[in-house]
Amino acid sequence: MKSVEIYNDHFQNFKTYGIPKAQLIIADVPYNLGTNAYASNPAWYVAGDNKNGESALAGKQFFDTDKDFRPAEFMHFCSQMLRKDKPVKETSGGEGKRKGNGSCMILFCPFEQIHYYLELGQRYGLKKYIPLVFRKNFSAQVLKANMKVVGNCEYGLILYRDRLPKFNNDGRMIFNCFDWVRDTDTPKIHPTQKPVPLLERLIEIFSDKGDVVIDPCAGSGTTLLAAANVGRKAYGFEIKKDFYQGAKMLIKNVQPNLF
Repeated sequence: MKSVEIYNDHFQNFKTYGIPKAQLIIADVPYNLGTNAYASNPAWYVAGDNKNGESALAGKQFFDTDKDFRPAEFMHFCSQMLRKDKPVKETSGGEGKRKGNGSCMILFCPFEQIHYYLELGQRYGLKKYIPLVFRKNFSAQVLKANMKVVGNCEYGLILYRDRLPKFNNDGRMIFNCFDWVRDTDTPKIHPTQKPVPLLERLIEIFSDKGDVVIDPCAGSGTTLLAAANVGRKAYGFEIKKDFYQGAKMLIKNVQPNLF
């Protein structure tokens, strides 16, 4: 089995591929924005200017497969494929000794869906969480900038079981608000593509070299590329054939230099 691989298949079919369980799962789940996906983004209009009229993206959804995404099935997959933590040892006082080095998942999701995913985490054994904020120095809501306060952040969750996740902080304090570093080096394949430098940073914090990283909604494959860049094994699933092909090309040249 290759150390970096993406499958043109649904993550529900993971047993077909015999991939190892993960220290870290990273996923950017479909936001299900429907026909309002581009909202106040300039892409709604030709050349980004409303004087030119609406573009071909106006009133369109990002992906025709979003409506088929089942969050509960996704969370079940994650609970199955995250490496199990070692049992917590009981102390003389009867309380469990909370050591780290546990596995975890990092989920990018809309602010409005955070509580829903927390509830799903509870249902599937990922009962602990740390909220994340990813701060940008730009906003996609530029067309609303003269009308209201516009958003420049994306949101996420770290979900884990009982043990604190593996944590490589080099003795430094790490805040739950990360800067969204613009990625001008990676080819743009996916409309909601995450920056490779940000993914590399997250992967380095919550896993070690040689650990397994899985992305069930791989999209452009940037998670797999980032994992390979920092010496992790990476596996992903992507059902859209055009994104799958783009991701295959993206990771093609990094595999020989993985370790």
